[in-house]
Parts: sequence; structure tokens; C-alpha cells
Amino acid sequence: MLGDPAETLDPEAVSFFEKRVRPVLVNQCYQCHSAEKKIKGGLRLDTREGVLRGGDSGPAVVPGNLKKSLLITAIRYTDDDLRMPEKKKLSTREIAALTEWVQMGAPDPRVEESEPVELAKIDYEAGRKFWAFQPPVKTPPPSIKNTSWPRNEIDRHLLAGMEAKGLEPVRDANRGTLARRLYFDLIGLPPTPAQLEGFFKDRSPDAIARLIDTLLASPQFGERWGRHWLDVARYSESNGMERNFTYPHAWRYRDYVIASFNKDKPYDQFVREQLAGDLLDDEEAPGTSAEERLTATGFLALGPKILNERDKIVFQMEMVDEQIDASSRAVLGLTVSCARCHDHKFDPIGMEDYYALAGIFTSTRTLYGTKAGGGNRQASDLMAIGDETAEESAQREHYSEKLKTSQTRLGKLTKQYQKIKKQGTKKKAPKNNSQAKGNSPAKRMAEMRDRMNELKQEVAQLRKDAPPAPDFAMGVSESKAPGNCKVCLRGDTKKRGPVVERGFLKVIAVQSAAPIAEDSSGRRELASWMVNKENPLAARVMANRIWHHLFGTGLVRTVDNFGKMGEAPINQALLDYLALTFREHEWSVKKLIREITLSRAYQLSGEHHEQNYQIDPENRFCWQMSHRRLDAEAIRDAVLHASGKLNLKPFEGSVVQSLGNINFGRNGGNFGQRSQAVADHRSIYLPIIRNAVPDGLRVFDFAEPSLIVGRRAVTTVPTQALYLLNNSFVLEHTEIMAQRVLDGAVDEEERIDLAYALTFSRRASSLERERSLTLIKDISARLEAKNEADRERLAWATLLQSLVATAEFRYLD
Repeated sequence: MLGDPAETLDPEAVSFFEKRVRPVLVNQCYQCHSAEKKIKGGLRLDTREGVLRGGDSGPAVVPGNLKKSLLITAIRYTDDDLRMPEKKKLSTREIAALTEWVQMGAPDPRVEESEPVELAKIDYEAGRKFWAFQPPVKTPPPSIKNTSWPRNEIDRHLLAGMEAKGLEPVRDANRGTLARRLYFDLIGLPPTPAQLEGFFKDRSPDAIARLIDTLLASPQFGERWGRHWLDVARYSESNGMERNFTYPHAWRYRDYVIASFNKDKPYDQFVREQLAGDLLDDEEAPGTSAEERLTATGFLALGPKILNERDKIVFQMEMVDEQIDASSRAVLGLTVSCARCHDHKFDPIGMEDYYALAGIFTSTRTLYGTKAGGGNRQASDLMAIGDETAEESAQREHYSEKLKTSQTRLGKLTKQYQKIKKQGTKKKAPKNNSQAKGNSPAKRMAEMRDRMNELKQEVAQLRKDAPPAPDFAMGVSESKAPGNCKVCLRGDTKKRGPVVERGFLKVIAVQSAAPIAEDSSGRRELASWMVNKENPLAARVMANRIWHHLFGTGLVRTVDNFGKMGEAPINQALLDYLALTFREHEWSVKKLIREITLSRAYQLSGEHHEQNYQIDPENRFCWQMSHRRLDAEAIRDAVLHASGKLNLKPFEGSVVQSLGNINFGRNGGNFGQRSQAVADHRSIYLPIIRNAVPDGLRVFDFAEPSLIVGRRAVTTVPTQALYLLNNSFVLEHTEIMAQRVLDGAVDEEERIDLAYALTFSRRASSLERERSLTLIKDISARLEAKNEADRERLAWATLLQSLVATAEFRYLD
């Protein structure tokens, strides 16, 4: 809330204020309402106390209440007597930012004193004492009392923490529960009845290890774990915001990520490719093609952009800020963009650090591929990928010029024609004037129509004879004139301060970091600095992300924020062990997952233990396996899987690719019908349009594609139950499940077991069989279907739908 001290504010709320709210207040409001300028109407907007206190008319903001917040009334121009700013209304984006800020409780980290503009000096040496900036240390295995319990070093670290708190681990999970857990965690799908049966028959000591290896080698592994990274990469196939233009080629980045996880590409190389793939060669990124490395840089091009912004410098700095935010939070878990307008309030990151990074990205050309027109004032090219000879390139360039010339002629002629037509409706030709009749507008228009038709045919023929087009991807390349960036005082591009030399965060001193050459952007050096062994964060952050996805909670719960506003690790010795092991195993994601899933802690049951619960109700010390809800994609894919209709073949391209380059906000291009092409594929291949996420994903807390989301929200709301009970997708596939059950067994009890195996990956208990059969008979008697077969199918469909709607279907034990 507004009056709370800054230290108690949610880190995400502070980040929102610093990025979206403070720049608006500084640039649009401080001129009339700050201590440094003047205080008009008794209102100060340069401190949180001033906002709460308000001016002569009352409080400017009432947290959470838009109607009572005079600031919102003023910026909306709904009251003729109260308008701010007086001269010009704020942009739609600025109004939306302030409105959302008030709705979320107006979090504000500012203090009473008006903040100075000049750059402050930061004590980086003191800042390095914070745990996250200290290098990870591998400590000797901790001493424990129950020496027979651990299976590996992970267990020893966890058991030491449990024993110190008076906790004891619960019993191991049964084989069926563990198998279902492993399948969903590693490939995002449940096991088939046949796969379960095969696992149960394997009684060898290494049966679990063999199952883990099989799942890690599955092509579905990359689809599952690639989606986790796409959440962090704010993957989307459209721009969002006011001009929601499509990104028809974003899918190439999606496929790159999936392939990278399937190949178990070293994570450090994965990071370098996404930040500087266009600058790497075969030796620096072994096992990859030039096309793959170029596609990887789509990471920097995927973010939302203010395409309707007229000022190119403002547009550039907003895009650069988004790129700094995405790269620093994804790889380092630091909110560097909070230092855009002033030194970071909590972490040892100064404005100089921010603009040292900004210079790297202002020296980079971002190619995202939205066309001009339709409100898009910041159009962009795409990046050609694939092999193309110099002769082919020249031919394509000649063709493009020829087509452009014909299209320009046609456009000009069409405008002239429309102008004459418009004038003709206002004026009548003079009567009995043979000369005027000979040069009449009608005759000229007829000649112009003939010429327009010729040009249309010419354009059509040119398009028909077009040379083979290269493949395109979103990405980045080097600017023609790389250089350093000037500080934007208070984030204002029109008020520039000193030039800052391109570089990295000073608090993370990497002695072996390569200097940035004057003729390069510095992205290659930035990427190498991020994953350098002297950098304490990259390995920790990724190891923590992996732990989060396997246990439901990270050792650092704020997975995207390792700064002071984030949480400290519950077990730093274990986190450091994981980070160092990750690096020692050549940054292998699969090897780290294998070690974690082979631990006894991962294989524990989720049974309740009252004494443990009283000591550690949130299970932070991992004395049991936490009950976890499946994410949106796993729920949808499990429905398809149970019906037998899931197409495991990767979908080629994307539905958005077929839409082309359009403003989706104005013209959806028959999007719903086109999306049917991917309806039976895994959810990772569904089109992800900002502001139009598929209902089946949105209702189960799909990651907001405009944000960096390392930890998804998990809600329980009525719309989820209603979706499972009424949605046409669920109804259709539970009917297909019913037919599959009827065809798969003759005996009714066997059918019940098959229904439970398809939905819960287990057999039904005796009581469940009895109740299920009673339900089926009761429903059959009530149905008015034409024949017995229809009644039977609908009765079984009702049972299957009730199973899908249960908590057991959508939760992991």
C-alpha cells in the first residue's frame, strides 16, 4: 500500500512503478507538482506522502479506488474543471499505466525528500558482500544423524536442514505416483497404461534411473522444458499493446528453444546464442548452424513495443529498456531496468551501470518485422536466414525494386483517379462545349482506369514470377555506427547527461571479461560476461529455475529476483552445490535434472505429517513432496492424451504465419477457424497472441506473454471448474474417451479401471468401481437417447467428464 515503507513492497510492484509510473510522473507532472519546480494547487507528486496527502482538492490517489482518485479523473479528461496536464492529454499507454498502478494499490518506494538528478556514487565493494554477489562455494557434505536416508549429496544437504529444524522426511512415494510425477515433470504428459505396466514389471534396482533416462531422451522433453524458458523469454506471436501487429516468424524462435533443450545444448552456449548468435562462429557455438544462431537472437526482438510512438529516440530507448530487463532478469535474476531513471533503490546498480548496458543495445539493430501503416509508425525489416548466393540476392533485390516501382505508380494513379472522381461529384461539365467534352473528367478517368488495370496485371504477374523468397526470422544485428549512450536524466530522452562507456555491472567484477571493441555493439562480450565462471549469478539462477519446476518452489522463491527485494535462499549451501555441479557438468540441464530426480527428496510421497506441518507449514525444507497443480498446457495435453487424439508430431510453423503481417487488434483474419489446424497438437504449438491467449490456457494461469514469468501464478477460481464442465473442447474429448473405454474392454469393471488409468494413471479402488458403476446406471436410466448404444456412450462420457473435473486429474502428488 501507499504508506508502507519501501522495504515491504512487492518487488514486482516496485519494478512496475519504476518502469511504467515514475517516468510518466517525472516527464508529465513534476513541472507543476514537485519541490524542484513548483507546487501548483498545493499538490506534490514527487513523493508518496505528497500523493497520499493530495492538494487543495483532496487526495490525488486513493489506493485501489479509481473513482475516488482525483489523479485518474484528471488524466482521463472526464471532468472539464479538472484536467491534467492542462495543455495536452496523456497518451493511452501513460493513462493505462497510472490506472493500473492505482488499481494495484499505488505501490510507491519514494521517500519524502525530492530526489536529486545527479549520479550518485555507489559503494560497490560493500554491495558485493550481499549473498547473491558472492561466488558460490562448494562446502563439505554436512554432518547428519540419519546416515542411511540420503541417496546423494542433495539429500544430505536437505536432511541436514530438516534435522536442524526438528523435521523428519515422510515415506517414499509409491511407484505409480512417482511414475506419473516423472512423466509430467519431464515431458508434460501422463504415462499410458502400457508404459505404466512396463515400469511396474521392471523390478531391477535401476528401474527408476532407466525411466528418467528414457524421458530425458524423449523429443517431448524439449517441448516441456522449452515452454518453461518461453515463459521467461516473454514469447509471443504478436506485439500486443496499442498496435497488436502479428509476429508471423516468431515460431522459429520457439522451435529453436525446443531443439536446444532436446539436444541438451550447454546452457552457457544457449545464453550466448540468444544475446549474440549473429556474432558467433562454428567454434564459439559448436553443433549449430548460422541459421540457428541467427534465429536464437529472436529473444531480443520478441518483446512488446510502442509501435504508435512518433519519436524514434523515445521508441528506441523504450525497446532498449525492455531488452535490458529481459536479459538481466532471465539470466542474472536482477532488476537492472529499475536504474533507468535513478540509481537502483535496493541493489548496488547505478544509472551508470544501466546506461553502460543501454549503449550495447542502442548499438544493436532490432529486426522484428512489422509493416508500416495501420497506426504502426515504427516498422521494421526481418532477418533473412538460410543459404543464398550473391547472384540470388542481387536478383531478389532487382525484383523488389521493380515490384516497388510498379506498386508506387499504381498507388499514385489510384490517388489521382480518386481525386478527379471526388471533384467530378462537386462540379458539372459545361453544356454544348465540344472542347471541354473532349477533355472531360469522364474521358480522363476512363484512360486512368485502363492504365490502372494494366499496372494491376503487371503487379500480379511480378508477384507470380517472384524469385524464391528466403526464410525470415526475428532477431538482431550490429548497428552501422555502434557507440556509447548518454544518460537520460530521470529517464527523459530530451534531457541528456554525460556519456557512459559501454560495459557491464560493476558490482559483478569479472576480471577475465573481454573489453568491448569500439566498432562492435558489445553483445558478444556481454553474453560471455553473463555466463563467465567468475559471475556468481547465471548458474545459480538457472539451477534455481530447474529446482522450482521439479519441486514447485525454488530454493530462492523469487526466481526472477535475486536482489535485496527478493528472498534469500532457504538453503544456500544446496543452491551453491547445484550451481557448481551445473557448471562442472558443462552446463547440462539434463544432467542436473537427472541428479535432482534421482534424489530421495524428489521421490518422497506427499503424505501429511502433523508435527512437521506445525514446524514448516510451507514445506520449505522439503520434508514431503508438495501437492502441485499441473500447468495449463499439461491439463489440456492430458485431456487430448486420454482421448487418444493427441498428435505428438511437432506442428510445422504456426497458425499466425498463415495470417501474415496484420494488425490483429483490428483484423483477426479468421483466426479461430485457422487455429483448428493445430487443435490436436501439443499446447506449446498453439498460437500465442498478446491479449488473445487461448481460453484453455488463460483460465489455468498461463504466463502473461508480455512479461518475464519465471513463476506462474496458481489460482483456484470458479471459471476453472466451469471450463472443465462446460467447455466444448472438454465435452468433445470426454465423449471420445468414453468410446475409447467402451472399445478397450468388455467387462464393466475393466472399463472402470481403464477410465481411471487414462485420467489418473492408476486403477480404481473397489469403492470407486462400485460408485462409478452406480453413476453410469443412474445416468443411463435418465437419458432419453434414441438407442441403448447412445445412452451407454453418453453415460460413460459423463463419468469421464466427472473424472477430468476432479482435483486428482489436474494435480500431482
